[in-house]
Amino acid sequence: MRYQITGKQIDIGEALQTHVKAEFGELVEKYQQRPTEAVVIFSRDAHQMVCEATLHLSTGLTAQAKAHANEIYAAFESCREKLDKQLRRYKRRLKDHHRDRATPVEFAGAPSYILATEADSGDDEPDSLQPMIIAEMETRIPALSAGEAVMQMELAHAPVLVFRNERHGGLNVVYRREDGNIGWIDPQ
Repeated sequence: MRYQITGKQIDIGEALQTHVKAEFGELVEKYQQRPTEAVVIFSRDAHQMVCEATLHLSTGLTAQAKAHANEIYAAFESCREKLDKQLRRYKRRLKDHHRDRATPVEFAGAPSYILATEADSGDDEPDSLQPMIIAEMETRIPALSAGEAVMQMELAHAPVLVFRNERHGGLNVVYRREDGNIGWIDPQ
């Protein structure tokens, strides 16, 4: 497993890096997952330390957590506990579905754009109908079942997830509704 442990405008020592690797090693061994990469970023927010962790699993799913505390080790421990809870739920759901994905999730590439919002000029009509593109990136679209897509959306704490339905190959969307339920768009 690859580790990327960094600090934003703070110096993290060798002892903290060793501690993070040991704790993540135990966490992964506990749930017998096959992670490919762990990214941990430490930063400061006013007087508190912040730990953001992302664990990429070989199944293509990603677990993320973020925690705040007054000390850096306490922030990491809180973040690790959140990841532990997510992996526990993830493992239980896979067992509940009686399905163990033997092959990694396949990803397809798609262009992704960030569009500039028009400055409010008092008019309801924009000057032109062409939006101004301010960034262009590559986005990965996973091939998942609907249940796995909902699980991935919850693990990533995302409001919406676009995925390729592995049952029929079409593009689908799952999203969190305002009432707290999950919506699924499956165009034919």
